[in-house]
Amino acid sequence: MDKATRSSMWTDLAPLATVAGIAAFTVTALISHRSVAESNELKVCAASKELPYSSVTEDGFENKIAKAVAKAMGRKASFVWHERPSIYLVRDKLLNNECDVVIGLDHGDPRVLTTQPYYRAPYVFIQRKDSKLNIKTWQSPDLFKADKIGFVDGTPAAAMMQQLDLHSVHFNYMKSLLNFKSRRNQFIRVDPGRMVGEVASGKADVSVAFAPEVARYVKANPDLKLTVIPDNNFRSDGEIVRHHFDQAMGVRKNDTVLLKELNIAIEKAWPEIQNILEAEGIPLLELANRS
Repeated sequence: MDKATRSSMWTDLAPLATVAGIAAFTVTALISHRSVAESNELKVCAASKELPYSSVTEDGFENKIAKAVAKAMGRKASFVWHERPSIYLVRDKLLNNECDVVIGLDHGDPRVLTTQPYYRAPYVFIQRKDSKLNIKTWQSPDLFKADKIGFVDGTPAAAMMQQLDLHSVHFNYMKSLLNFKSRRNQFIRVDPGRMVGEVASGKADVSVAFAPEVARYVKANPDLKLTVIPDNNFRSDGEIVRHHFDQAMGVRKNDTVLLKELNIAIEKAWPEIQNILEAEGIPLLELANRS
């Protein structure tokens, strides 16, 4: 069969294939909605080794929140574990229909439908309580006196370090937190416990991190303190560098029924969720987008 004939046949069959595809997708979506709505389980996409957020031991604070919300729905949280970091959960698990909800996404994440936010958290400075450096904002003069500043590349902290011409000064120390491994074409997580520990031991004067990631370790060390970084930070081009983020749950874009159920459950479990977050030691900010 020559190319022209194959092309002609495909043109004739394409509309039928399209109709069949749409029908199949519709049936699959309906079955998916029905199975999610009728299930006694809430299938939660979760990282297997990413404390303090999530772990197979289920002692991550997001594991606890998932259980609280599932209970409010009259279900049991069933975790679908992923050995890779949580940044891959949506792509590898949720969108492959292996689970139905991801806990702890930024509100408005464009890849999914997000629930109403259930907490708002900031980036923070981590210091020893006996530090002689008075660091409250990115504009604090003492920030420039710090011998070593810990931060994670690709975050608001890194953007501000570049803005203040501090990125190159503390680049080697930042790389040491990754054991000098290259992050090219792979994600390597900075161990939050190590970042906090370096400040506690005096190896670093200050570190900058997202509060939920480090709060547990700071709370466990009475010699340390957290300082909330204000949200009014800008680059030289006038672009805002956000430091406060509303956290929500995410579902597939066709799972509108589950989204509604989760929103109702979040309201019902609200006191328990807040208790979990407060026990974790996370400084909680006022939610701007709570419906």
